[in-house]
Amino acid sequence: MDFQILEFNGEVDHIHTLIEYPPKFSVSQMVNALKGVSSRRYGQSGYRKPLGKDALWSPSYFVSSVGGAPIEVLKQYIREQEKPS
Repeated sequence: MDFQILEFNGEVDHIHTLIEYPPKFSVSQMVNALKGVSSRRYGQSGYRKPLGKDALWSPSYFVSSVGGAPIEVLKQYIREQEKPS
């Protein structure tokens, strides 16, 4: 797909991403693509879904637009989150 992940980091139970994308895509299309590809790659690398879970990802997601916030401020915020375990 024609979008770019500018920054990525996360915590144990969720991730933070900064994505630049053209208006021809909906947020749900991008989220579904990211969850699908990452689930396949996760499985191909020999890992299994978390014990007691039906899937790697929850079907839900939260998205927020950032308006005129400077990109570097957003990137710094994401960098300061815990790394996924």
